[in-house]
Amino acid sequence: MSSIPEVPSEATTESVQPAAESPVAAAETPVNVLPVIALVGRPNVGKSTLFNRFTNSRDALVADYAGLTRDRQYGQGKFEDKRFIVVDTGGLMPESDDALAALAEAQARIAIEDADTVLFLVDAKAGLMASDIEIASVLRKLGKPVRLLANKSEGMTKSLVAEFYKLGLGEPTTISAEHGDGIGALLRELLANTPAGAFEPEFDDGKIRVAIVGRPNAGKSTLVNRLIGENRVLSSNEPGTTRDSISVPFEWGGKAFELIDTAGIRRKARVTEVIEKFSIVKTLQAIDRAHVVIAMVDAHDEIGTHDARVMGLVAHHGRAMVLAVNKWDGLDTDKRKWVREMVDFKLPFLDYVPVNFISALHGSGLRELMEHVVAGYEATTREMPTPELNRVLIAAIEKHAPHAILGRRIKLRYCHQTGRNPPEIMIHGNQTDKLKDSYKSYLANTFRDAFKLKGVPLKLEFKTGDNPFKNKKSDLSQAMQMKKKRLAAQSAKTKK
Repeated sequence: MSSIPEVPSEATTESVQPAAESPVAAAETPVNVLPVIALVGRPNVGKSTLFNRFTNSRDALVADYAGLTRDRQYGQGKFEDKRFIVVDTGGLMPESDDALAALAEAQARIAIEDADTVLFLVDAKAGLMASDIEIASVLRKLGKPVRLLANKSEGMTKSLVAEFYKLGLGEPTTISAEHGDGIGALLRELLANTPAGAFEPEFDDGKIRVAIVGRPNAGKSTLVNRLIGENRVLSSNEPGTTRDSISVPFEWGGKAFELIDTAGIRRKARVTEVIEKFSIVKTLQAIDRAHVVIAMVDAHDEIGTHDARVMGLVAHHGRAMVLAVNKWDGLDTDKRKWVREMVDFKLPFLDYVPVNFISALHGSGLRELMEHVVAGYEATTREMPTPELNRVLIAAIEKHAPHAILGRRIKLRYCHQTGRNPPEIMIHGNQTDKLKDSYKSYLANTFRDAFKLKGVPLKLEFKTGDNPFKNKKSDLSQAMQMKKKRLAAQSAKTKK
């Protein structure tokens, strides 16, 4: 393995150009990103319902109550092999004096700033409201592409939503987020210029893509500079020095890597520093492109909600992960014990993730960190032969069989691999929908141990085979059917 190269230990606020003879090809390149769609509008117009429709989930809270969503909700949608990021906002209320409403509006403005397209939802049943006019006035000044959607318009004609032309945002598109009316045509138009599968990670390009995510000033850019041996990216004690995600190729241990350093908070949005600790959209885009994610936290700070939230996003996206606790040097024994306890207490859902205690500034612990990164990449791209998978499945069932349902034992017959990054396994059997979550976890841990899938969120899918005799007509002859009826009648008389 290569040693970690030395770089100047002091933080710098200026980028240093590489020497011509540098062996590291570290030219910064822009990162391909998924298109971002933001949903805005006054409260209770159906934004969260549309979010759930786009993401095919129920991640956003939905109820007939105005202002239920206060924070932004991020998700990933897929339509006709095209993927995108969708952001659900808490609603814009320009003239509200409510403190929570003002907070929600600030969140919505951040989402609009990050978005490629803004979908402005209005309620077709309620009609045009004064707040709709105020929001439209705000949106027209932001210079973002805005699409006007008249939601809850099932059964309505274009003439019934004509009043929304007054908003000055063009022709309203009639949709029903609840019933799905018009959603396919809308997405087809919004994603017309997005190539199908353009952002799917490639497995044969020979590079291990590693995204580094975390709060501002956790040491992400310092880690990049230490690994490549140059002050290639801006590094400063001031949070938010990195403004955008950048890609830096380098080599370590004879392997080609591509480091993706993600942005922290943008200094032009100082008013939102309390609520926005980093750019979630940029982080999501970096996570989506990566094979392995290094989640970095500062050992001097408490692991907060934002840290856990981003790591949850990494796990949800199925990416291999390595946890790096930075600035470990200089901590006394009691402080180190407290940090270890915080990791176990705040991040119990990451029990499969290796933890590394490092100092990006001085280079300690980075060899082990990179070894875990390589192991994570190998695990997430691993081919698992079907015969070996089935041997592991059979051994797991013999050791601990599934529970019975109404006297019928759940049978798991065979399995095979269906995907990589993350690894996915399809298990076939009967009554698989009745399996308990605890047994699914048992199977996942068994496969993880057998194939050394450290740091990878293994996905298991279950499929119940169709009953071959379901809806099948009887092949008995007419004579045999008559005999069957006679025997049944005799049996009934005997019982009496």
